[in-house]
Amino acid sequence: MMTNTWMNRGQKIPTLTVMTSYAILLEDHPLFREGLKAYIGAHFPDLELLYEGDSFLDARSATIEKKPSIAIVDLHLGDGRKPAEIVGHFSSLDIPVLVISALNNFESVKSAFSVGASGFVTKDSTIEEIGRAIRTVLSGGQWISPTLSRALTYKESLTSQLSTQELKAVILYASGLKLDVVARRMDVAPSTVKQYIDRSKAKFRAAGLPVSTKTELYRLLRNEGLIE
Repeated sequence: MMTNTWMNRGQKIPTLTVMTSYAILLEDHPLFREGLKAYIGAHFPDLELLYEGDSFLDARSATIEKKPSIAIVDLHLGDGRKPAEIVGHFSSLDIPVLVISALNNFESVKSAFSVGASGFVTKDSTIEEIGRAIRTVLSGGQWISPTLSRALTYKESLTSQLSTQELKAVILYASGLKLDVVARRMDVAPSTVKQYIDRSKAKFRAAGLPVSTKTELYRLLRNEGLIE
C-alpha cells in the first residue's frame, strides 16, 4: 500500500491511498509472456507481478507470503503437468484464475471452468480483449471470449442442430472419404451428401464456428472428439 501526502500550512494531509494488487503470470512462451507483461505494466499500474515465468513450482512458492489478486496461466507448460492441477491449485486458494491458452476446444474450456477458472481467453484474442478479461476477473466476474461462448453453446446442442444424416455425412467426409464414397456408404446420391455437408457447414458458421474447407471441418470435428 502506498500513501501520497500534500503539505498544507505545514501539515501533511493524506490525500490518496493506492492499493497494490499482485498477479501471477505463468506462461511458457517467452515472447507472448513478455508482451503480456508489458501490456499489464502499461495498463494496470497498480498490479504488481509477484511471479512471471514458466515454472509452476516457483509460481506456487510465490503465493506463500503474498496472495495474488489474479493468476494468469497457460494450461500447458510443457512440463507434463495436468491443466487441472495448475488451475485447481490457485482456485483452491481462492485466487481467481484467468486461463490463456492456444486451445479453444470445448473440452479444454469445460475442464478449466470445472476446476475453478474464472475466465478463459485464447492466445489469438486481441490484446484489448485479454485486457478486458483481466479487468473482469480482477473485479470478481467471469469472462469467456464471445466466440468461445458461441462455440460452447453450439457444442452442447450439437446433436439437436445436426440431423443424424448430416452428422454422419460430415464425419465420413471429414475423415477423408470422397463425396461419392460417402454417398455409397450412406446409400444416397452424391448430391444429397453435398446438401448434408453444406447445411452442416451453414449451421457451424451460424454458431460462430467458421468452417469452409474440408481441413477446417476435420479440425473442428477432431477438437469436438467426434473423429480421431
